[in-house]
Amino acid sequence: MNWSITFAPLLPTPVLIGLTVLAVALIVALLFRRSRGAFIRAAALAALIGALFNPILKEEQRESLANVAIVVLDESPSQKLADRSKQMEAIRSDLETKFAKIPNLNIKWVTGGVPSETAPPGTNLFTDLNAALNDTAPDRIAGVVFVTDGQVHDVPKSAAALGFDAPVHTLLTGKPDEFDRRIEVIEAPRYGLVGQSREIEVAVRETGHAPSANSGAATLKVRREGQPDETVRTEINRNVKIDMPIPHTGTNIVEIELQPVEGELTTANNRAVVAAEGVRENLRVLLVSGEPHPGERTWRNLLKSDAAVDLVHFTILRPPEKQDGTPINQLSLIAFPTRELFSEKINEFDLIIFDRYEHRGILQLLYYDNIARYVNDHGGALLIAAGDDYASPYSIYKTPLAPVLPAPPTGRVLEMPFKAKVTPDGQKHPVTKDLPGWNAAQVADASPEPTWGKWYRQAEVTPQRGRVVMNGAEDKPLLILDRKGKGRVALLTSDHAWLWARGYDGGGPHTDLLRRLSHWLMKEPDLEEERLIASAKGLKLTIERHSMEDKVGPVKILGPGGDTSNVTLDAVPVEAGVWRSAIDVKLPGLYKIETDGPDGELTAVANAGVEDPREMSEVTATDQKMKPIADATGGGVFWTKPTSVLATATDIDVPRISMMSAAKVMAGSGWLGLKDRQAYLTRGVKLTPMFTGLAALSALLALIALAWWREGR
Repeated sequence: MNWSITFAPLLPTPVLIGLTVLAVALIVALLFRRSRGAFIRAAALAALIGALFNPILKEEQRESLANVAIVVLDESPSQKLADRSKQMEAIRSDLETKFAKIPNLNIKWVTGGVPSETAPPGTNLFTDLNAALNDTAPDRIAGVVFVTDGQVHDVPKSAAALGFDAPVHTLLTGKPDEFDRRIEVIEAPRYGLVGQSREIEVAVRETGHAPSANSGAATLKVRREGQPDETVRTEINRNVKIDMPIPHTGTNIVEIELQPVEGELTTANNRAVVAAEGVRENLRVLLVSGEPHPGERTWRNLLKSDAAVDLVHFTILRPPEKQDGTPINQLSLIAFPTRELFSEKINEFDLIIFDRYEHRGILQLLYYDNIARYVNDHGGALLIAAGDDYASPYSIYKTPLAPVLPAPPTGRVLEMPFKAKVTPDGQKHPVTKDLPGWNAAQVADASPEPTWGKWYRQAEVTPQRGRVVMNGAEDKPLLILDRKGKGRVALLTSDHAWLWARGYDGGGPHTDLLRRLSHWLMKEPDLEEERLIASAKGLKLTIERHSMEDKVGPVKILGPGGDTSNVTLDAVPVEAGVWRSAIDVKLPGLYKIETDGPDGELTAVANAGVEDPREMSEVTATDQKMKPIADATGGGVFWTKPTSVLATATDIDVPRISMMSAAKVMAGSGWLGLKDRQAYLTRGVKLTPMFTGLAALSALLALIALAWWREGR
């Protein structure tokens, strides 16, 4: 039960205040004049004013609410170092024992700092605390206790940002004299041009004091892909630059490892891995168009829209046999520089495309032979985008280019409506795999039918080499991809791809197909049909093998410590042409994966280890980060590790806990306090008028009569 007096005025408050002032003035005047019965009149006026204020006795039925103490346990990666996990378990056990002795106190245990894909980098314990406060009233919080190593990255700048008025205490794991070294990456490239080098700038940082024998000096070991290890000697806090070559497109990785010294807290932060994307300078493409046709600009528009491509385009508008007397200088804006393009600078191009081109004497046979050598010996790329021209007597196949072309024409032109279909090999090849409008599940169908539009003309060929990835009319080869010598060749036997670009009959994925095709010819790493991919998340290594073969062999894994192991990938592919396996590794570091492919050895690298560099950048225990918020809330920061040399991992020293109601300082030497909030829940209220009705009227009349009697004497 709780008793209190409240008021329910019968008149507006300003009126009551005015009457009270008037009554006080009247009483003062009576006392000043020493009038007979002044005190009785004062009592009568007081009774009248009191009745108008209408005092009420309020009786509340209250239910006491328990105080709530929140304990946040730091489960971040740095808490796994040394004996901190055992120390935290011992602290929790001790807290449970001490909290159990305090009446009317509930404990909420919160796990914080757990790494996740959505969590920001670092140890964010206050973020986890705020999430736990969503279902707890601020006026019930008696205090918050953090059990952590002190490396907290989201400490609020003021106590007002907490949202509650209660002390914040910290129980520190670890020891105050810990020592650690780490590598700090000051500047690192994100990309680089293939064949060039970039610089990485790093420094060795030290926390605590190293043994005197190792003070000041540090040794770095640099590992690059395909190169022997390099040793670099430096000093603490001295910036050092390390060369990073970019040998290939895609991800290039350099690992820098700091040689450990005796007494370090951990070696998990003694490594830094820098990954940079290798990009080529603009790819140069030569496009030669033959007889004009409706889709002549399809290839030009596609290549011009690619910012990574420099395009040189020539169109043969008039064959040499058409002699009508027109002067040569009026037939073209510029002369066709055949010698310069196909002899002097041919090796500067990454891709040569002949679009509906017929051999009509414009190019000498010597130049075709140069193109064949450009493909076979220099690793160039050739694309023949053909139509009925490929089956004509002037076919480009009837030139010295024939040895590098994968299929001769039969001389027959198929003119009928058909839909391009992806072959089983095409389902595995990255050029045609998962093309929009083609469902991979339809391969098992007896008559798969894509959703894209029809084409109407195709040159019949007899494939001799390469892989047929698409079929057309009468299931004849439509797209053939081949590796010839060091280079690559593609043959598209229809010139109706432009129908997809125009949206005819629903259109089709012309951009996806033609762009993938051109970039596969130019050896884009992501479009390799034989590929080995490695990735790591923490200490879990995932290996993925892409292949056109029906089976793939085991892969060899070379670990950072020199260990070698063989892994057999899953027998059943996860999708067409893709095998995948995941394994757990023990050591963080750079892992190299190797396997044999049809055209040589395939390699991949992955960095396994800590994913949160901010978390592992500072791992020594500290009281400096939590001290400001503890001081602002009246809390304290306590080291829990005994200083005795005989102390074990589970030996702790947790301060005693006291409940306090009105204190401002909530921590001291060997003790911490929790605030008794005295919170309650009102279950019912009983109101009893104190001066109203017949009782108030009787008292008022009695006082007035007494005052009249006193003045009448």
